[in-house]
Amino acid sequence: MAKLPIQQLKTLEAQLEGELFFDNLIKSIYATDASVYRMLPTAVAYPKTNADIKRLIKFAHNNDISLIPRTAGTSLAGQCVGDGIVVDVSKHFTNIIALDVANQTVTVQPGVVRDELNNYLKPYGLFFGPNTSTSNRCMIGGMVGNNSSGTTSIQYGVTRDAVLKLETILSDGSQVLFEAVSPTEFKQKLTLKSLEGHIYNTLYNALKDDDVQEQIASNFPKPEIHRRNTGYAIDELIKSNVFSKTEAPFNLCKLLTGSEGTLAFTTAITLQLAKLPPKENALVACHFNTLEACLNAVETVMTHNLHTCEMMDKTILDLTKHNKTQQENRQFVVGDPKAILMCELKAETPAKLEQQIKLLVTDLDQANLSYAHVVLKGEAINQAMALRKAGLGLLGNMIGDKKSVACIEDTAVALPDLASYIKAFTQIMDKYNQNAVYYAHAGAGELHLRPILNLKKHSDVKQFKEITNDVAVLVKKYRGSMSGEHGDGIVRSEFIPMMIGQENYDIIKQIKTTFDPNNIFNRGKIVAPFPMDENLRYKPGREEPHIKTMLDFSDSQGILRAAEKCNGSGDCRKIPEFGGTMCPSFRATRNEKDTTRARANALREFLTHSENPNKFNHRELKTVFDLCLSCKACSSECPSSVDVAALKAEFQYQYQKANGSTWRDKLFAFNVRFNRIANGLPWLVNPLLKNQTTANIFKTTFGIAAKRSLPIPSGKSLNKHIKSLKKQPTNTKQKTIYLFVDEFTNHLDTAIGLDALELLSKLNYNVVFINHKPSGRSLISKGFLKQAKAMANANVTIFKALVSEQTPLIGIEPSAIYTFKDEYPKLADNKQAALNIAKHTYLLEEFLNREILSGHIRSEQFSNEVKHIKIHAHCYQKALGNPSDTFNMLNLPKNYKVTIIPSGCCGMAGSFGYEKEHYDISMAIGEQTLFPKVRKAAKEVLIAANGTSCRHQILDGTGRKALHPVTILKEALIR
Repeated sequence: MAKLPIQQLKTLEAQLEGELFFDNLIKSIYATDASVYRMLPTAVAYPKTNADIKRLIKFAHNNDISLIPRTAGTSLAGQCVGDGIVVDVSKHFTNIIALDVANQTVTVQPGVVRDELNNYLKPYGLFFGPNTSTSNRCMIGGMVGNNSSGTTSIQYGVTRDAVLKLETILSDGSQVLFEAVSPTEFKQKLTLKSLEGHIYNTLYNALKDDDVQEQIASNFPKPEIHRRNTGYAIDELIKSNVFSKTEAPFNLCKLLTGSEGTLAFTTAITLQLAKLPPKENALVACHFNTLEACLNAVETVMTHNLHTCEMMDKTILDLTKHNKTQQENRQFVVGDPKAILMCELKAETPAKLEQQIKLLVTDLDQANLSYAHVVLKGEAINQAMALRKAGLGLLGNMIGDKKSVACIEDTAVALPDLASYIKAFTQIMDKYNQNAVYYAHAGAGELHLRPILNLKKHSDVKQFKEITNDVAVLVKKYRGSMSGEHGDGIVRSEFIPMMIGQENYDIIKQIKTTFDPNNIFNRGKIVAPFPMDENLRYKPGREEPHIKTMLDFSDSQGILRAAEKCNGSGDCRKIPEFGGTMCPSFRATRNEKDTTRARANALREFLTHSENPNKFNHRELKTVFDLCLSCKACSSECPSSVDVAALKAEFQYQYQKANGSTWRDKLFAFNVRFNRIANGLPWLVNPLLKNQTTANIFKTTFGIAAKRSLPIPSGKSLNKHIKSLKKQPTNTKQKTIYLFVDEFTNHLDTAIGLDALELLSKLNYNVVFINHKPSGRSLISKGFLKQAKAMANANVTIFKALVSEQTPLIGIEPSAIYTFKDEYPKLADNKQAALNIAKHTYLLEEFLNREILSGHIRSEQFSNEVKHIKIHAHCYQKALGNPSDTFNMLNLPKNYKVTIIPSGCCGMAGSFGYEKEHYDISMAIGEQTLFPKVRKAAKEVLIAANGTSCRHQILDGTGRKALHPVTILKEALIR
């Protein structure tokens, strides 16, 4: 495709009600999806209306350019990749249009998130059944495009089964509603003198002959394989009453579902809903010593009325050991299984459920294939299913260039063929010296099978195609589906003629030409496809750039590979109602640019393709990292553990080497100096900060938001208080601890430091103070890594001979103390010493909880007074620690009633919330969950927040004063 003049794109931009982007940053972000492919688009559009889509279609015709429809961009086969205009409907086409409770149908725009829809439907006792592993961010439009299915397909079918109507815009700009039609209505369609009429005529003439229908029936996948997306679903159309003696009406939605946006542009979707499943449920996790035994058990378990039947192999299970979030979800695993089969049962009553469990376990015992069957209920089921759902992302967490590659992972066969198919498949893998990864939907005859390949090597790219071809031949032998649920896209489209026969493929080509004669809709997919071994994310044989960094990224084999860990699964697009923290800025803006994925992909793009001597020196990277709050949520919530906070810190350091830094950045980075001076002159500084006029001058000078209150220094530092305290006798103390006096507690929250000292002293701990440097937290956050490294080295030297299991290091402020655990091992010259210190460094609440569990602190030491407390935990505690430590600590007084607010990031994030250009985003993040929960709390309820920024944000956003948990516990001490 010839490159379009910028002026033409600017003209199009002016015509759209929505947005059009054609800058290098946005194009690089949209160059990939969750597949192995990369194609730089010409532009990215965010249409607002149907009229916008019509304008885009007209522009595509006039300029011979393709339109690539996109929702969440989690496609595994390359459906969202192309060199045309990516049309992202995830921002504006997000409305639930109409709900018909009586007929159990709903009409939605394509950008509605699947789980968001089901949350809306739940009060009506209804839900949309197909359930992908990406259900908390994937969208209905994408599910229709791919004919998605997921874990529930054995009970509720696939998306195609639920699509009743599609409102579309055809390639000539006409708006057409496709829905079920009777034979009479079908004949009327044939008389239409329009593109719609031409489509019906083409289909009728192509499919009406008996021999053609026999040709289709005998070449398409076996009908009992309900997961099948190979090509266009003409095998579904011939089952209608137009072509056969059935009662099934003819509905072109059957064809459009699974067509990957290659035939028409969908603007609204009407779905058939189901009643919510029975509330009583249990999951039987069957453990196997061999993969073969697991597969042989599938037919046995499927004789029971299962709602899901999912499998994970040892590779997936082993990966979960190293992901913080998933470690908690794998507690049900017994021993070291080679595979686990997760069988979910549902019933109307507990008694009926127990009977189902008993029957299933009895059959498993008699089959003698599994060595353990763990029965899970309640939250344990959600944890186990979250473990399975994380499988795709976890596969991206392999260190180095070898990755599990999505090419043959979507095959499905009939259940009776499953065991023999896998045996033959394994022989193919052995031929290529491959240890494939096996996981997913065993009950549907579909296992996601992935080879491990390095697509940066020509030899592995060659294997990539050879393996796919060999597996396609094997799938054809069993009349299976090469594309079970993830679609053909780029990776499988060239095998469609083999899978369905050339004659049937010719029919598919004719259909494409009729719908889209100029090939403007998602060019290169299904018909006339791009070659599967070209346009890869990585260029085979390239010389990898060597990039020197200040932070140590050796655990990922360098910063480039740290960015490359992002495989595009899009977990960072999850919205607040689905919990977690990642990614705060995306939740506020709903722009792809502000996702963890976009930041990792943009950094990968520029580090790989930049010709600048300093590859970090690009304004585009400054833009993409601008709204990153460095909350660290991605380091634990991203299945691939993409640590964007570390990537951002390194970027800032490298960028500032070329461009310098602002006075505001220096003010925040070196705030310790300012606060030290302020604490020495409280009579002068504090009145100036409290006075509105002088405070406004200060804010204006340094670019601080006018509406943001300023922190007031304590007047006397904690260090000075400590020096004036009388030394306590140590011979009766139960444990010695080193208290890290962080820079925030030292100068701004001195009272909290004193509360901690009093609490620890009265609980009989010997608190030792050592002169040390600040943590360097602010320096790291602003990219002053050289200075932060000096502080890290100094503190490691100070504490390396002191801190141990018997004498741990304890900190009050999460952002500071977790620096010892997270950044110091990446900064310090003596890495081993830093790691040893990190091993014995604890947030104060974590230390106290450990002491409670050891029996060293008892509830009898605290008041019996009744209090209600709501906790907001700091982001770093969520990512690197556990808020349950604070919860357990505050639950120690017998009559304290404590709950954790299910909030994400507060939105303050150190300096971020102070900066005038970020203030509105900061407050919008707070409004997502935290502020409403705090406002809703009764006045007598105590709000606990252990982060200094969090307390400041809560005060500015709600007017409520939040207390440090240590202060609350100190006040509960029996005097």
